[in-house]
Amino acid sequence: MPRYLPEPPHRHGKPATTAVVLVNLGTPEAPTAPALKRYLKEFLSDPRVVEIPKPLWWLILNGIILNTRPKKSAAKYASVWMPEGSPLRVHAERQAKLLKGLLGQRGHHLTVTSAMRYGSPSIPDVLAHLKAEGAKRILLLPMYPQYAASTTATVVDEAANWLTKTRNQPEMRFVRHFHDHDGYLTALEKSVRQHWQTNGSLGDNDRLLISFHGLPKRSLDLGDPYFCECHKTGRLLAERLNLKPEQFQICFQSRFGKAEWLQPYTAPTLHEWGSKGIRRVDIICPGFVADCLETLEEIAQEGRDDFLKAGGKEYHYIPALNEDDAWIKALADITEQHLGGWETKTAVDPHALETSAREAFKFGART
Repeated sequence: MPRYLPEPPHRHGKPATTAVVLVNLGTPEAPTAPALKRYLKEFLSDPRVVEIPKPLWWLILNGIILNTRPKKSAAKYASVWMPEGSPLRVHAERQAKLLKGLLGQRGHHLTVTSAMRYGSPSIPDVLAHLKAEGAKRILLLPMYPQYAASTTATVVDEAANWLTKTRNQPEMRFVRHFHDHDGYLTALEKSVRQHWQTNGSLGDNDRLLISFHGLPKRSLDLGDPYFCECHKTGRLLAERLNLKPEQFQICFQSRFGKAEWLQPYTAPTLHEWGSKGIRRVDIICPGFVADCLETLEEIAQEGRDDFLKAGGKEYHYIPALNEDDAWIKALADITEQHLGGWETKTAVDPHALETSAREAFKFGART
């Protein structure tokens, strides 16, 4: 077996290009048990995701989890599946298209696409395609605002693994995090304020719950900065919204297994608030910049049931940033900051630029 991947045919005179890849966690191909089994096997086999000794975890994963969880997860995915496909993939593709349009308006000549860390389109496949198309500079932007070894670092791992197999390597950069980026926080603030304009501001007996995806507490003890970055995002957002300390709470969702995870947990907090007479909860998930199973099913559906059954009266899930114009602007700002020194601006035909901007606007209006 060759040590390196085959190189695409070299074409003299073809200019070097720059590409931006928005990388999301991943999604199954369909809301079915077989598709979920394939996806979960790839995801849960990553040693950065599950830090349990490999022989023991192999027995648990293949003997129990992959024989019980796919069917249950498939039913959940089916409840949020969109006509165009998986919500995460749909939003990822829309974000990439809108980002390309906005960067084009700013004078950048770039390829912008999306990839999935687990599932399809995979990072190696996307990188190989970009290289074949002439990309000599590639910026990978993991769509995780808060850095974690089990998310952002796995993107770097996968790209680095592809590089070790590549003879003629492109120049590559990575975005580590953007948890305190002004544009990202502005987009979050805007989404909450727009929600309040429609549904009314929080009353004295109402709360804003800021929920992030959980991780085992052991990750914090070992030096992972995720917990601290989540708290910084939540604190900065609450300050922008002029909330008092008693009006909001930062929590962590999606606990799995019996080990202790980052606390406080989202579901028990919702149950406690409902049972203690909190009337209304608005909930936002800043760690997800695109709606997916964890937001649309776990938070929007299960969270609502937990709170209302415990005695709460009103529950609102504030959607992820998705294709919001303030978020696409922030995404363009983050991209530009990390493209520094890479020449991406060329003389642009004004007519072509106007056409590109018009098409991006039409796309945004449709979504």
